Amino acid sequence: MSSPPRACVIGWPVEHSRSPVIHGYWLSHYGIDGAYEKEAVKPEDIAVFLRDLSEHGYVGANVTLPHKEAALRAVDQADTAAKAIGAVNTVWLDKQGLLYGSNTDAYGFMTNLQALAPGWRASCDVAVVLGAGGAARAVLHGLIAAGVRRILLTNRTAAKAETLAREFGSPVEVLSWDARDSALPACGLLVNTTSLGMTGQPPLDIMVPALPTTAVVADIIYVPLETPLLAAARERGLTAVDGLGMLLHQAAPGFEHWFGIRPEVTADLRAQVVATLEAG
Repeated sequence: MSSPPRACVIGWPVEHSRSPVIHGYWLSHYGIDGAYEKEAVKPEDIAVFLRDLSEHGYVGANVTLPHKEAALRAVDQADTAAKAIGAVNTVWLDKQGLLYGSNTDAYGFMTNLQALAPGWRASCDVAVVLGAGGAARAVLHGLIAAGVRRILLTNRTAAKAETLAREFGSPVEVLSWDARDSALPACGLLVNTTSLGMTGQPPLDIMVPALPTTAVVADIIYVPLETPLLAAARERGLTAVDGLGMLLHQAAPGFEHWFGIRPEVTADLRAQVVATLEAG
């Protein structure tokens, strides 16, 4: 008789991860005999840990900072999104023991955007993306796949934005950080992928009133859940998309690979995760 499937989240550190709350909720909700755990793995040990995943008793895992790029190098096969984004956040073993890697961040962002702003695409000929880190890569991949014709990328360190623009090519263009407000009157979608506005970080300085009345504003930050950027957008009557939905939706594909059921992102799940955020 086979033992119940087990999955985990791998990070260094890993205690902050909300993934056990999400997957634990789904395991309970669907009555699945399985487990989801945390594994604190040092950066120098990640390749060996992933190679020996089955020996640790796991059928798969989520991979969080700082291991996502190393995980891409460690898997036997990576999907298109992982290759484009340059990182893996979800792994699973097939029946032959091959380790597959995916990046579900673009899926999570785009699914959440569609859920909370279903009409976003109709008014989005131009998107402005703030930041040039891993999250920005995921957002760019998702927006390009959705057919956005022009994406203006801006970052405090211009060289990082230029590197991403070269990698992704058209329709990505680099906009200087000092000129970010000048792009807003034509912007249908504004996405913040920087840490600006996160609890403990400086605020994001941007002229939200310059956006069209049809614009959608998304922030991938979820601590706090209502960032100053989103508060300013709501005050102006714009559609605001917080970052928690991206976290919830990106978790669903991995759960399906490990436990065999495609889970739903529900208001009850969201409420349970919000409660953990408010508890600190």
